[in-house]
Amino acid sequence: MHKIRLFRSVSIPDQLKLARYLKAPELGPRVLFFSGGTALNSMSKVLVEYTHNSIHLVTPFDSGGSSAKLRDAFNMPAVGDMRSRLMALADQTVKGNPEIFKLFAYRLPANEDNKKLHNHLKSLARGNHSLIRNIHDPMRQIIRSHLSFFIKKMPRDFDLKGASIGNLILASGYFANDRHIDPVIYIFTRLAEARGTVRPIMNTFLHLIARLEDDTLVRGQHMLTGKETVSIESPVAEVYLSKSLNKPAPFYPPIKDKIKRLIQEAELICYPMGSFYSSIIANILPKGVGSAIAANLCPKVHIPNTGHDPEQTGTTLDQRVEILINYLKKSCIESEPQGRLLDLVIIDRDHSLYQGGVDVEKIRNLGVEILETQLIRKHPGQYLDDKLFVETVLSMV
Repeated sequence: MHKIRLFRSVSIPDQLKLARYLKAPELGPRVLFFSGGTALNSMSKVLVEYTHNSIHLVTPFDSGGSSAKLRDAFNMPAVGDMRSRLMALADQTVKGNPEIFKLFAYRLPANEDNKKLHNHLKSLARGNHSLIRNIHDPMRQIIRSHLSFFIKKMPRDFDLKGASIGNLILASGYFANDRHIDPVIYIFTRLAEARGTVRPIMNTFLHLIARLEDDTLVRGQHMLTGKETVSIESPVAEVYLSKSLNKPAPFYPPIKDKIKRLIQEAELICYPMGSFYSSIIANILPKGVGSAIAANLCPKVHIPNTGHDPEQTGTTLDQRVEILINYLKKSCIESEPQGRLLDLVIIDRDHSLYQGGVDVEKIRNLGVEILETQLIRKHPGQYLDDKLFVETVLSMV
């Protein structure tokens, strides 16, 4: 049992508080996560046991995989990370909609030619496929309508290999609602009975650009993560958003008022594990994010990556904490934020898990407290335990 001084005495884990959340998750706390792709998906499946009110602001700048095909064909934000987070928050019990979950998680075969894939998609839209037949009306008709609409909008040569049906439905709804993403996310949330709020930080077609210390320019999110390409060898000097991939120039659009309200209404703000630049920093690049965070008096915590993240090349944990704070300040509208942007960094007791090492005093010199607790249950291993992560975060609300 650990006690820290934040705004009040906090016990880790707070078993009484956690038991209360488990008993009535529909009344659970509004914890907000700035995140990107899959890093929080397994954690989200645990989180819904404690709260149905979590908020997930995700990056829409993914330039790889099936999301990239949709982005390139339609000049739209990436929807893959939104779809996967909604699925992670979905009620997968018999009480929920397991058939809809299966459909949204389904991908078209990657080894068929495009003509067969087009026929495959048409079969789904007509309702002939078993994945559609098992869904009851009116849900089935809504889904069929969205798939039919996508087929009409889809370029004739659109590559459907490995396409996520959930992504296609989101893309269809995006166009059906005059390029507004919120209405289709709302429908998607209801269809899948997702237990939480998922929103993109921006509803704009933008690219993530990184300049490395050796002056290499990395264009596109997937080129930075090291998952689909060779990992970067030089540390990142700066990242920014750009309207153009070929002629990159820094662009810092303001966040919408509805995103500002979500941030300001949170009871705890968490900068969690995930690809450091393409997931965490990318989410706080738009103007006004820092101001909204500073205006909220709730606790703000950072739970950093364990193990190796190619984006963290050449940095220590204290340097990454300083980078996080600097980007938060940069995203403020005012020159000096009126409130705190980061209160606490939470790490496992095993410092060897953290790339570049840990210097506790340097982190404290940044005006940030640090808490060492158990975040990894089994050794040897480098991945945070989902239950320990959730219990630690929710104990602070």
